[in-house]
Amino acid sequence: MSVPVFKVRRVEAVQGTLDELGTPLRDVTFVVFDLETTGGSAAEHAITEIGAVKVRGGEVLGEFATLVDPGGPIPPFISVLTGITDAMVMAAPKMPEVLPAFLEFAAGATLVAHNAPFDMGFLKAACAAGGYPPPANPVVDTADLARRVLTRDETPNCKLATLARLFRSVTDPCHRALSDAKATVDVLHGLIGRVGSYGVHTLEDLRSFVRAPTPEQQRKRHLAQSVPGAPGVYVFEDAKGEALYIGKSSNLRNRVRSYFTASETRPRVREMVGIAESVRSIVCATALEAEVRELRMIGAAKPRYNKRSRFPERVVWLKLTDEPFPRLSVVRDLKDDHGTYLGPFSSSRLADEARAALHEAIPLRQCTQRLSPRVRRSACTLAGLGRCGAPCEGRESEGDYSRHVESARHAMERDPEVVVSAIETRMRRLSAEQRYEEAAVDRDRLAAYVRTAARMQRLRSLTAIPQMVAAAPAFDGGWDIHVVRHGRLAAAGVMPRGAHPVPYVDALVATAETVSPGPGPIPAASAEETECVLRWLEAPGVRLVRVDGTWSLPAYGAGRLRARMERAYQGLPGHQPREGKPLR
Repeated sequence: MSVPVFKVRRVEAVQGTLDELGTPLRDVTFVVFDLETTGGSAAEHAITEIGAVKVRGGEVLGEFATLVDPGGPIPPFISVLTGITDAMVMAAPKMPEVLPAFLEFAAGATLVAHNAPFDMGFLKAACAAGGYPPPANPVVDTADLARRVLTRDETPNCKLATLARLFRSVTDPCHRALSDAKATVDVLHGLIGRVGSYGVHTLEDLRSFVRAPTPEQQRKRHLAQSVPGAPGVYVFEDAKGEALYIGKSSNLRNRVRSYFTASETRPRVREMVGIAESVRSIVCATALEAEVRELRMIGAAKPRYNKRSRFPERVVWLKLTDEPFPRLSVVRDLKDDHGTYLGPFSSSRLADEARAALHEAIPLRQCTQRLSPRVRRSACTLAGLGRCGAPCEGRESEGDYSRHVESARHAMERDPEVVVSAIETRMRRLSAEQRYEEAAVDRDRLAAYVRTAARMQRLRSLTAIPQMVAAAPAFDGGWDIHVVRHGRLAAAGVMPRGAHPVPYVDALVATAETVSPGPGPIPAASAEETECVLRWLEAPGVRLVRVDGTWSLPAYGAGRLRARMERAYQGLPGHQPREGKPLR
C-alpha cells in the first residue's frame, strides 16, 4: 500500500477560505448572449440573429455573431424594431448550421442573458429541433438579478437600455444581438460589483443569494399569525397605522406568510417588511370582491410601496369635440357634452401618439381655434400639404367636413381599419427606404391607438349594461354570485350548496350598491376594476343569471387587429408595453 495516497487526503481536513467553498466569480467564464427573433413564441417563431461575448475576470475572451435565416419572411413590425430585413438574412446560414458552433462557443461556460427565460426558451427549442439535448449550462438572468439588487430610487425599471445607462455601458443596446450582448456584459459587471456587498463572491452565491430571507423577514414572522385563511385584502401598516402596501389573495394567511420567507426576494418589498409594524386583514366574500376592494383601497390610500393602481385619476382621454368643425383634443375629464372619447391613456404622450395615428388617416383639422361657418381664418401649412381641407378658409363646408368626423368616430368606436391601413402603408414605405427610426415612431403611434381602442371597446361592452348578475361555482360546491352595474361591482355573495338560487339572487340585488353612471365609456368605475370584472366573467364555468341589455363587441372592432399585433411582438425581450399588454 502506498502511504502518500493517504497523506494527500489530509488536505481535506484544512478549513478552506470563502473562495474555496465555490467557484470564485473572477474565475467564472460567462457567455453573455442575446437573440433576435421573428416573434415572441419559441414554438411559432424563429431566431434571426445570435450575438454573444465570452468574458472571464472582466476580460473579453471572444465574440460570436451571426445572422440566421429564419426560413420564412420577417414580419414588417420586427424589421422596424430590429432593422433586420428579409434581404439581410437571405444569404445567412440556417439554424442547424449555426447551433453547433454556438454550443461549442458556450461549452463549459455560464450563460447570461437579459430576460433569460425568453432567450433560453428559443435556444432550447432550437436544440430540440436539431436533436441536441437542452443546454446544461448554469444560467444567470441579469434582469432578475437587477430586480433583486436595485431599488426604485436608483432605476425606474430594469430594461436593458435603462440599466446600460445606469452602469455607463460603452455600448448602447439597439435591438441587434451583438450590441445588446455587449451592453449586457457591462450590466453584468455592474451588478456583480453591487452584490459583493451582500457577501456574494462565488457563482453559487450569485445564483442563490436572493433565496435567503433577511433578518428583518425572520424577525417579523409573528405579524402573520393572526391572519385568517380566507379570501380578502391585507394591509401592511407602519407604526403610525399608515398603509405601506396593500394586496389581495384567495388565502390571506398563506400570502402574508410568504412575505417572511425566502420566496420573497423583491428588494423593495423586503424594505417594506422592515418598516411594517402590523398587518391588517379584511375578509371578503369572494376572490373577485377582494381584487376589486384592493384596487379601490390602493387608489384611496396610495401606499408608497404599491407600484400600480395608485393614481387612477391621472388617466387622460382623446376627445373628438362637439362643435361645428370638431377636432381631436387630449383631456383629463369626461363631460356629458356629446363628445366622442377614446381611452383611457396612462399619459398625455400616449394620447398624442394615438391622435397622430388618427390624423395620419383622417384629415381632421389640427388647429386649436374654435371655428364656425361665419368665422374665417387663414389656412395653415397642413392645407397646402393636403392634410386638411381648410374649413377655416371656407374651402370645406360643414357638411363635407362632417364626413371626416363620422370616419373618425367610426374608427374610434367601432372599426379602426382605416387608421391601421394608413399607418402600415407608411411604415412599409419607410422600411423600404431604410428610415427605421421614423417607422418605429409610426409603430408606437399605431400600437397606442389600436391597443387603447380595443381596450375601450371591451370596457364599453360591459359598462353599457345597467345590471348583470353572474355566478361561478365555488370550491365547496356552492356558488359565488356578483351583481355588476355599469361595469362596477355592486355586490358579492356566496350561495351554499343545494340552496335555491332565486332568494339569494333577489336578496343580493336588493342590497347591492346603487350606481349612478356618469359620462364617457367607463361611467361608474375605474378601467382596472371593470377589467377585473370582465376577466372573471370570461373565466370557465361562469354563468349569466340576469342581463339587462345586450353584451356584445363590434364585429370588426379593434380587438381582432390588436391580437394580430400581439402575436407579432409578444414576449420579445427588452420592450415592455407603454399601455396595456405587451407588444414585445
